[in-house]
Amino acid sequence: MSLDVLAVYPGTFDPITLGHEDVIRRACQLFDRVIVGVAAAHHKRTLFSLPERIEMVREAAQCYPQVTVEPFDGLVRDFVVGRGGKAMVRGLRAVTDFDYEFQLAGMNRALMPEVETVFLTPSDRFQFISSTFVREIALLGGEVDKFVSAHVLMALKAKAAQGTLPPKKG
Repeated sequence: MSLDVLAVYPGTFDPITLGHEDVIRRACQLFDRVIVGVAAAHHKRTLFSLPERIEMVREAAQCYPQVTVEPFDGLVRDFVVGRGGKAMVRGLRAVTDFDYEFQLAGMNRALMPEVETVFLTPSDRFQFISSTFVREIALLGGEVDKFVSAHVLMALKAKAAQGTLPPKKG
């Protein structure tokens, strides 16, 4: 009997980095299907709009036929359970991530006991990459080509050329 195991990898992906892409690759080695859920992120001040982030993630994941990219709003629990997910993938870069992610996994287990949280670490060369750092460096004119794919780099350069930050949320 073959199981069709669906995993959901949720995040803001503002922007998607090579570290995120590495986690997607690793998830594809473990699960039959992977949904990358791009959060609307009303609580965050995003540089890229939801449609822009979805498009960047779709382009980054296009080489993986078992990956689909979908937006979501609200509780990640509702998104994962609504799609029939059996696992939620979370990326861990460092020990500082673990404390937050461990607490989040415990809360998610209480909210959706039928879904397992699976922590994946990116390759060593990507473990220090953060979307926040990438955004800040790019907007200040620094080079981020080692941290993102070419299509994301072009989008970051276009935003930096505009010279404006998005309005603060809340």
